Amino acid sequence: MSYAVIKTGGKQYRVMQGEVLRVELLNAEVDSTFTFDQVLLVGEGESITVGAPLVAGATVSAKIRNHGRADKIRIIKFRRRKHSKKQQGHRQHYTEIEITGITA
Repeated sequence: MSYAVIKTGGKQYRVMQGEVLRVELLNAEVDSTFTFDQVLLVGEGESITVGAPLVAGATVSAKIRNHGRADKIRIIKFRRRKHSKKQQGHRQHYTEIEITGITA
C-alpha cells in the first residue's frame, strides 16, 4: 500500500490512494483533476523515498470533489471591567479532494 506526503497551502498531508481530505482552497473546477508536484516523501511497503526537499519526478493526482466553507469560529477580545468587547467571526474556504493516484 503506497502513501505520500504532499505540501499544499502551507501544510503537509499524508495521503493514500482513495483517501478523501480537505485542503486549503485550490484554484480548480469541481470534477476536474489536480496534480500535486510538491511531493516530500513516497512510501511503498517497506521502501521509503525521502526528497531533499522534493522527490524528483513524483506526483500525486487528485479529483476535486467540491469547494466549501468550514464551520464558523468566533474570536472575542474582552477587556475586563471596561464594558468593552470586540467580537469577530471567520469561515475558512476549503477544497475537498479525493486522491486518485501516486506516481514516483
